[in-house]
Parts: sequence; C-alpha cells; structure tokens
Amino acid sequence: MSLGGELLIGAVILVGLLGIVFPVLPGTILVAAAIGVWAFAVGGWAWGIFAAAATVIVLGEVIKYFVAGRSLKAAGIPNTTIAVGGVLGIIGFFVIPVIGLFIGFVVGAMIAELIRTRSARAAWRGTVSSSKAAVITIGIELFAALLGTAIWLVGAGVW
Repeated sequence: MSLGGELLIGAVILVGLLGIVFPVLPGTILVAAAIGVWAFAVGGWAWGIFAAAATVIVLGEVIKYFVAGRSLKAAGIPNTTIAVGGVLGIIGFFVIPVIGLFIGFVVGAMIAELIRTRSARAAWRGTVSSSKAAVITIGIELFAALLGTAIWLVGAGVW
C-alpha cells in the first residue's frame, strides 16, 4: 500500500480512537474497519495482522461489559440506571454537542437513582458509581483499540 494510503488508514484509526473518548462516532468499529480495509488492500500476511488486531479489540469489548457489570453489581446499581443515563446522554449530546453526552448521562443516572432510592445522598452515590463504571469501560475499550492499533503499526512497518 502506498504511503498516502497508509496515512489515510492511520487518520481513520485516529478518528476512531478519538470517537472512543468522545463518543461521537463508533470508535472501535472505525479502528477495526480501517485495519480491515488495510488488510484487504495489502492482502496476504496482512490478514494475520488484521486477525490479531480484531481479536484484541473484540476481547476488549467483551471484557469491558464484564468489568462494568461487576462494578455496578458491587455498588447495587441496576441496569435501568445505566439505560436512563444513556438515553439522556444521547439526548444531551444533541442539545449540547459533545459535553452534553456526559452531562445528560449524569443527570439521567441521578434521576433514575432518585426515583429508585428516594434519597439524594444514595442517588448521588449511585450516580458516581455509574459514572465510574462508564469511565472504566471507556478506558478498557480505548486500551484494546490502542493495542489493535499497535499491532497494525507493527504490521504496516514490516510492509
């Protein structure tokens, strides 16, 4: 693949990594798809690089749900709190671009916990626990995507 092509793939991967931290785009999917396009263009041994990167990325996706679920269960937070936070986060994203996602999530989690616990103090603890779980999942997803990117960089450097 030409240098320009590899730089384009790298740019898409970078946008994907940013999409993980600032959930505007499906970051992990962009990273994996870009590496897949690179493997298709290069062919041969590049499919092995893609398989390794995709395996790491998929493992990260699976692990993040187990870790977040365990964290939420330990704090006694039901899935409805995360669902309400997620829905209000999405709405918030469109009301206040980018930062509205985070504000909406916190407000949604707080509302859900207030309704559930009927205590502002308990609701705030639940909101903090939900936010910590969300940050942990972003960290795990980003780490896996960065490992996948590192695998691609090694493969692209060998070519």
